[in-house]
Amino acid sequence: MARIEVPMPQMGESIAEGTVSKWLKQVGDTVERDEPILEISTDKVDAEIPAPSSGTLVEIAVSEGATVEVGTVVAYIDSEGGAPATNGRPAAEAAAAEGGATPGAEAPATEVAEGGVAVATRPAETTREASVPESRPAEPPSVGDATGPASAEERLRTRSTPVVRRIAEEHGIDIASVHGTGHAGRVTKQDILGFIESGAVPAPTPGQAAAAPAPAERPAAPAPSPREAAKAPAAATAPAAASAVPSDLWKRFYGEVQHPEFPVREADRVEAMDKIRRLTAEHMVVAKRIAPHVHSFIEIDFTAIDRIRNANKGKWAEQGTKVSYTAFVAWGTSRVLREFPMVNSTVSGNNVIYRGNVNLGMAVDLNPGLIVPVIKDADDLSLVGIARKLGDLADRARSRQLLPDEIQGATFSITNPGVLGTMVGMPIIPKGTSAILGTGAIEKRVVVVEDPETGEDAIAVRKRALFSMGYDHRIVDGADAARFLARLKEVLDDFPEDA
Repeated sequence: MARIEVPMPQMGESIAEGTVSKWLKQVGDTVERDEPILEISTDKVDAEIPAPSSGTLVEIAVSEGATVEVGTVVAYIDSEGGAPATNGRPAAEAAAAEGGATPGAEAPATEVAEGGVAVATRPAETTREASVPESRPAEPPSVGDATGPASAEERLRTRSTPVVRRIAEEHGIDIASVHGTGHAGRVTKQDILGFIESGAVPAPTPGQAAAAPAPAERPAAPAPSPREAAKAPAAATAPAAASAVPSDLWKRFYGEVQHPEFPVREADRVEAMDKIRRLTAEHMVVAKRIAPHVHSFIEIDFTAIDRIRNANKGKWAEQGTKVSYTAFVAWGTSRVLREFPMVNSTVSGNNVIYRGNVNLGMAVDLNPGLIVPVIKDADDLSLVGIARKLGDLADRARSRQLLPDEIQGATFSITNPGVLGTMVGMPIIPKGTSAILGTGAIEKRVVVVEDPETGEDAIAVRKRALFSMGYDHRIVDGADAARFLARLKEVLDDFPEDA
């Protein structure tokens, strides 16, 4: 029987876990490759997960309602159409139910899902690499199978993941010498890292020494340009990127987020945070802990933009498009970011990554909750193109129909608290970026202006708004932020008619 693993996929750069909402297929059902077999829910999106291979669904390892980490195996498919596990349960459970025991089988673990419901599940690897699932070969027959004894390589594959095997190869470790705590004795990433930290690393075996060339012997692949790398197919680039920056990187270096607790008074009501609020709280704490936040402010005059909107409103309506003030801001921001690469960058260790694309994250209020869909390559779109994209993403965000790729890859973010009347805000910089723009309420104000004909001062009524920019002071200096905002003001105050 060739069993194919179905892992919990990586649904976003900052998403480390997902909840199995509904199984669309049951044990024993025949499935086709890319046919949806289950629905999952994360703090960002709900999505259907397709089968990685055609065959028969032989085991469901995670029950509906259970929340597991990215990379956890949730089901198994037999690509050769073999018999499913007894009554849809793992073999160990079936044997235990019949009063027997399977030699070497692990007892099922009991996990507590959200809401306090106990769910009996298989022991899952909770420390796998948070990355887009790799295409995995079918599991080879175990030792003593009727098909013959398994090779050493096959035994290694049944006890480890590709990430673990790569770490073992780099450190010259024989995986068989490491005690595995994962399902069926698999060596997890945490197991091998703990083994390395314990100082019990043996000398590399002769086979490993011959198979793994020295780092100097490995040819260096030519690095693609930033824009080419960013526009490469997601399937080709995502695993490597995710392996380099695992989703638990922040916790690894800065520890778990611990919120202080306070006494409850008699008149108080206590409610557990839902998943969106809990993860948002963790992300905000980590973002503030990592990046030294500084904010700068500037006032924008929307008089020219207002004139262009009024002059073209009818034409845009005939095209089925509504161009909001936010679309104008997004268009201007995308052009100015080309001129200030440090604002469109991020700190990565002791390096700075200057992004080759301008991808705008646009915050959308879900009331309650917040989601940030991304307009990819916004600097290549016209004003109307940005408006259409913005409207489409916002509508699908509120109806929970966004695709995973549509909430990833932002290089700069815009949030608009002004739409609810806020004069100005001081937003938190999202992880993986260096700046965020906050737009305040656009209001009529009495201001002093210079008469273009006489050069004399005059009092006038203008539509204006305060903008704030939060930026990571490790990479963006105050002068950089001031120049960026001044240039953005210049573009928006004198908005081009042909945008």
